[in-house]
Amino acid sequence: MRTPQPPQDVPIREEPIRIGQFLKLAGLAEDGVHAREILEAGEVTVNGTPEHRRGAQLRRGDVVSVAGRSVRPA
Repeated sequence: MRTPQPPQDVPIREEPIRIGQFLKLAGLAEDGVHAREILEAGEVTVNGTPEHRRGAQLRRGDVVSVAGRSVRPA
């Protein structure tokens, strides 16, 4: 069993940042369409809670997870 890796910090210029933008910035989504698809498919969690809204607002320290990879705005 693998030990979960700590979230990787992804620098942002200003907060809040919309989750769709952040997914692209963090390299978790290729583009806006891909971000929408993974959100709608229920593949994204924020602080352990499933997130489906593309316009959800993130703040520094929120932990976003997709496919076993965790990142946070910093």
